[in-house]
Formats: sequence, structure tokens, C-alpha cells
Amino acid sequence: MISPETVTRIRHLFFGEHWTIGTIASELGLHHDTVRDAVETDRFSRAKMMRPTQVDPYMDFIRATLDQYPRLRATRIHQMLQDRGYTGSVVVLRRLVARLRPEPREAFLRLRSFAGQEAQADWAHFGEVRIGQARRRLSCFVLTLSHSRGLFLEFFFDQTLENFLRGHVDAFTDWEGVPRIVLYDNLRSAVLERNGNQIRFHPRLLELSAHYHCQPRPVAPARGNQKGRVERAIRYVRDSFFAARPFTTLDDFNRQALAWRDTVAHRRTWPGGDQQTVAEAFEAEQPLLMSLPVHPFDTDRVQTVRSGKTIYIRFDLNDYSIPPKRIGQTLTLVASQTSVRLLDGTTEVAVHRRSYDRHQLIVDPAHEDALIENKRKAAGSTAGGRLATAVPETEPLLHAAFKRGESVQRQSRLLLGLLDDYGASELQAAVAEALDQDTPRADSVAFILQKRWRSQKRRASIPVAPSRADLADIHIQPHHAETYDDLCRLDTPEPEQ
Repeated sequence: MISPETVTRIRHLFFGEHWTIGTIASELGLHHDTVRDAVETDRFSRAKMMRPTQVDPYMDFIRATLDQYPRLRATRIHQMLQDRGYTGSVVVLRRLVARLRPEPREAFLRLRSFAGQEAQADWAHFGEVRIGQARRRLSCFVLTLSHSRGLFLEFFFDQTLENFLRGHVDAFTDWEGVPRIVLYDNLRSAVLERNGNQIRFHPRLLELSAHYHCQPRPVAPARGNQKGRVERAIRYVRDSFFAARPFTTLDDFNRQALAWRDTVAHRRTWPGGDQQTVAEAFEAEQPLLMSLPVHPFDTDRVQTVRSGKTIYIRFDLNDYSIPPKRIGQTLTLVASQTSVRLLDGTTEVAVHRRSYDRHQLIVDPAHEDALIENKRKAAGSTAGGRLATAVPETEPLLHAAFKRGESVQRQSRLLLGLLDDYGASELQAAVAEALDQDTPRADSVAFILQKRWRSQKRRASIPVAPSRADLADIHIQPHHAETYDDLCRLDTPEPEQ
């Protein structure tokens, strides 16, 4: 059953605003058949042909029995009917009894709370939003004071424990005070385990409660009336604020939410009396809240991370860069709503803007520059790398030589020898000329170098590279040419006279 107010709203949306049945059902969170029944038109109200059944003659007896014994089981009624001549199935009877059994309605007292005593907290789902390539679930943390109905709301992209705690901290800061008791239902962020009346709260929630000197308290199972104020506040947020409201960023949406809270929600009449508004009731309750501690509770997400072979750390569907020298080290990741920090102990090694997109590379240019510099140094330590570092023009020459069937290893070895003989500047000019003449070979470069040196009347100094390392430091004393002439005279026999 739905309330008369809901029926009125359904008929207004259907007949007045010309909404479809499906749209109304999605907006109000109702089943399509419920909306059709509320519309009550010939189009949707079809007469249902009821076939006679064996239980029809006993209908009055069943109704009278259930009125007198509302909890009587269907199997016992089946036995009573068999004594009266019923031969039908107990399955049919069970369905009928379930439909005819009167539902007892439980009476409740109106709950009252003292000013500054209690608040009620809960999460609410508000569908999904797209951010780049990612689809994020939009959720709203709602905290309301039970006495004045003072409200705080904040939207997040998930219902993680960190955001749950952050919502409390932001609410207490906004109110400039803390209620003595906060009520929760069986939220995963609040309750880890429940066995009857025994509750095991989440340790982080207990830390927050101890920090602000408040007491977490669970509501009894199936007792939604105990936190009806926050549930009504959530429904009010859906209907009055969220419906048909565009936004660009999450920060912008939260600013709109608090502006709506101050200009609309807090200006409504206080449910506890017609003489004042919610804002006036909250103003009277605020001095009775407990004072805030000196420092707010730390709600950032902290976890241990370690990179693989790259300079990136994966977090929340995205990759964040770190300095190359930190690759393979165990780091501490600290994530807030707006930033991602990476720490080595207490030393901050990287800080980035947090992204709520997916598969994004969030890079600090200094990290990439350091990686490129390391790669350049590593490349210079090898023969091919030294050649490419000294004369980058050799790379297109080797590529062209490879296309013509030349061995890249042999061409690189010859070019490296020319680099040692003539130097980088001369080799660079010769390689450029060989590419211009479309003769991409090392022997062509060598010919060009020799021609350039002959035209400049130079001669390349060819260093002697001994095959044995121990001969490199041997000093040879040079002799005058006359010494070798004297040796030749001694070997020549004197002519006969």
C-alpha cells in the first residue's frame, strides 16, 4: 500500500505533467503495477476473470477463522476444512490464506530527543555519473540532528569508509559542535558484525567517535522508525534538491547542496512547533553541542604500494608517477578527496591531483625527465648507445643501410671507429652528406671524411690500440734517423779492392 500523498503525486505526474508509467515508477522508486493501480483508468484497470475454485464455498469460514486467530497456520486451516468436506490442495489454500490474513499494525510512540543529544547518519544512492571513461556511483552522506532537524549533506563518488568518516568530520566542522550520540543502522562502514543486540563497530569509526567524544549507537533490527528523521531528510533531499538539478563538478554540486540547505531546508517550519523555523531551532541547539577538538580527525586513505618495472603506481583505476629511483621500493600512498601523495617514511616523494576518471596517466614532468636522463646515460654506456648519443644522425643512416641489405652490426662498428678517428663533429657532417647523396654506408662516410681531410690538408691521427692492456703504459725512447743509417753501414760488406 502507498500513502494518499503518493497516489496524489502519481496522478499529478501522469495527468498533469504527462509522464509515462515507467518514468513515474523510476522516479518514485515504485513498481510499475503500483503506479498503474494508482492511476485507476480504464486503460490500465482490466477486469480479471476469476475462475471458480474448490475453496470458494469456504471463503466465509476462512475469513472468520483468520479474524479470530490471525496467526493460525494454513496447514491447520486445511485440516479444519477437510473435516468439512474440502478435498483441494493445501498449496492453493496457503496462497489464499497469505492474501486474506490480516496484517497487524504496530503502534509507536513519538520519539523525542533533547537538544544537542542525538544525530542520525546514513548513506543514500543517487544513481551514476560519467567522468571521462569512468562511471561513478553518486552517493550522499546525510547527518541530521534529531531535535532541531539541522541538516548536513555531502556528495561523494563512492561509499568507502574514508568518505564515511570524512562526512562526519565535515558535518561537525560545519555545525561547530558534536552531538553526544550518533545513530546508525547496519551500514558496512559502521557495523562489522552483529549478533542479536551484540554489535562490533568498525575500529576506524570507534577512533573517530573517541576523537570527538561521541557515542555510536545502532538502531534495533527492523526498527526503521528509530532513524526515521534521517530517512525523511534523504527523501526531502531527493525531491527538493536533487530532482532535475544539473552540476559540473562534485565541488560545485556540494556548494549547491549547502546553499540549498541554508536557503530552503533550514527555512522550513520546524516539526516540533509552528512558531519557529529549522534554522532558529538549530541556532538554539548549537550551543548545547559538545565542543570540537583542537585538531580534526584524519580521514585520508592510507595504504602500502609498490611499483613494478615502470614509474607508475596504480590507484583507483589510474596510474600516478613516481621518481625513477623509487621503482621497486615500498611506499605509503595517502589519498584525500583532491590529492594523492606518495611517501617514503615521512619524506614526500610525489604528490598529484586525484583523478576520478579511469585508465589515466597522471605524470609529473620531472619524473619523466629523470627517467629519460637515466635512459640516456645507460644508452651511452654501450657501443651502439655511445654512437647514437654522440651522432644522432647515424640512426637514420643505419636504418637506410639495413633496408639495402647491409649488416647493422658491421656498419655500427665501422662508424664507431670513424668516430674515434675523426671526432663527432666531422662524423656528423660526413653522415649528413652521405644521406644527402643517398649513399647510406659506412665506407661512403669514410670516403667523405678522407676527402674532407685531404681538402683541408689534414691527416687523421690514428691511435694505436694495443691488444694487450699491459703494453699500454710502455714508453719507447725514439732515436735519431742517423742511428739507423749507421746500423745499415755495419751490415753492408766492404767492396774488394
